[in-house]
Amino acid sequence: MLSNWEVALGIVGMGLITLLTRAFFMLPKEELPMPDWAKQGLRYAPLAALAAVIVPEIVMSQGQLIDTWRDARLYATAVASAYFFWRRDILGTILSGTAVMLALRIGLGW
Repeated sequence: MLSNWEVALGIVGMGLITLLTRAFFMLPKEELPMPDWAKQGLRYAPLAALAAVIVPEIVMSQGQLIDTWRDARLYATAVASAYFFWRRDILGTILSGTAVMLALRIGLGW
């Protein structure tokens, strides 16, 4: 069991590490030189991170790939994606995907 001072030291240490790593890019007075290929690659970083978080939630269940087409997540994702490409509207995308998910889960018990 950790004592109170060890817990406090751990919290302060993690806070300092977080502060240093996040503030590293804000400390220089001028922009850091970066090759053009790196700048272009960083444009896709948020999309790649989002895909890395969302795709496993869609195609996996309890750490295993889903093995049936009777999964509401697949159809909700397909409908939401189609709606987004049709209308380019985030709220409608969320609502259409949620509506399909609820209809299949509650209505059909998927």
